[in-house]
This record gives sequence, structure tokens and C-alpha cells, in this order.
Amino acid sequence: MTIREYTFEIFRFDPARDDEPTYRTYALDVPEGMTVLEALLRIQAEQDGSLAFRYACRGAVCGSCAMMINGREELACRTQVHGLLEHTRTRYQGADRQEVEEQDNDGTIRLEPLRNLEVVKDLVVDMDAFFEKFRAVEPWLRPEKPHPERERLVEPEEWAEAEPYTNCILCACCHSVCPVEEEDPRYLGPAALAQHYRFLTDVRDGADDERLVLVDGAHGVRRCDFVWNCVRICPKGVPPTEGIAKTRARITRREKSSGEKGRPTPKEVG
Repeated sequence: MTIREYTFEIFRFDPARDDEPTYRTYALDVPEGMTVLEALLRIQAEQDGSLAFRYACRGAVCGSCAMMINGREELACRTQVHGLLEHTRTRYQGADRQEVEEQDNDGTIRLEPLRNLEVVKDLVVDMDAFFEKFRAVEPWLRPEKPHPERERLVEPEEWAEAEPYTNCILCACCHSVCPVEEEDPRYLGPAALAQHYRFLTDVRDGADDERLVLVDGAHGVRRCDFVWNCVRICPKGVPPTEGIAKTRARITRREKSSGEKGRPTPKEVG
């Protein structure tokens, strides 16, 4: 088994004590197959018990361990340390999230919290604003017909459009990489809008008009710049931009069919 020493350069910040964030370095012998999360657990156990980060399932299902790993949004539990040096990786840098392809080869792993979210401590971010946007799109089924005696059956071909959007694990990687979130903190964001489309396209749902109103505002689907970073970064293959484009198309068709010049006032977040 190959063992190599890596230097972990980790963002440290405690708002209760620190005026500015700093980076601390930790050297660690990493065997082949070790993930970034496993490395963090060892650093916390063996070198610095004050280091704060989130994790839960350790199986890329809960989304809790999302963070910036060498400048790219990743799940720490599914990112192998050795693999970071073996392949060219795409990062999205700066406020405009410019795409840059680089290969790391100096043995240094930089870990930072997700962007566009307030830091609670170290690698832990406050997810309240993220979930507030999620709740604003009312991500629950609103069927038009009364409840049946048995479950509502859906044919596979009818479910195919909605299915990719059900894979979202609410990790907020797309929220972090989105340049519009950087410019406009009130923008609903790719995660919430993806979940909005998941219910909009669900054949069991009967609230299309009401749902379109929720996202048809200055901070809704019309605010998306179609950069597609969210699609490329998603660890579960959810395509938020595609759902946003299809939602905008539905809004346009509704306006044309109704002949309305104005639009109903949508709910705002923030």
C-alpha cells in the first residue's frame, strides 16, 4: 500500500474569538484509499481537537461534508486524497466563477468552507439561508385530485422527467459555485429551483400556476445567467440549469396563452 505525506492547509475561523480567518497546516501520512473526510477525522483525533467540520453518513448520501477541496466544491467523504494529484481538476474561481483546469502535484491539500454561506466555525457553514430558499419554493406535493384510497401510481415514462431532480442531497455545492448567488444573496438559487422543477413536472401535482408564481420574480428563474457550473459540480448529477430553463419556458407559454402583460407578484425571500 502506498503511503505518502501530505500537508493539509485548513481554513480556521471562530467568529466568537477571531477577527480574521487564518490557515493552519497539518502534516499527515496518508495511505492509498483514504478520503479527505478520513484525513480530517485523523487530524482532529491526533493533532487538533478544536477543528470543526460536518459529516454524518460517510456515504455521499447526506451532503453534510461538502466543502472546498483545493478550490473546488466536493464531498469530503467521496474524495480520495491520492486521487487529487492523479487527475486534472476543474475549479471555478473568483466572483464570476471562471473555469480553470489545473493538476495538483505539490502534496498540499487546501480545505475551505463552502462559498456564499456564512461561516459558523472553520469548515462549518450556516445553512439556514439555504434552507429558507428551499422552503420558499414549497417542495411538497400539492395534488389536484382528492387523496385516493391507495397510493398514486405513476408510470415510469411519466416519472422520467422528475427523477433526476429527486437525487439532490442538499449539500449546497451548487449554491456555492453559483456566480449569481455571489451577486444576489436573495436569488433562490440552483438547489431550490431544481427542487421546484421536480414538483412542477411531477404528474401527480396540480398546482402548476401557483408554483410558477413562486419563482417568477426578480430573484427567481429569470435571474439565472445559465453558466451551468451547478450542473458540472453536482455530485449526484442533478441538472438545475435544465430545470430552470424549462420552468422559464413554461412561464413564457403561460404569459402568451393568457395574454397578460403583467405577472402576479411572487413571494420574496429575505
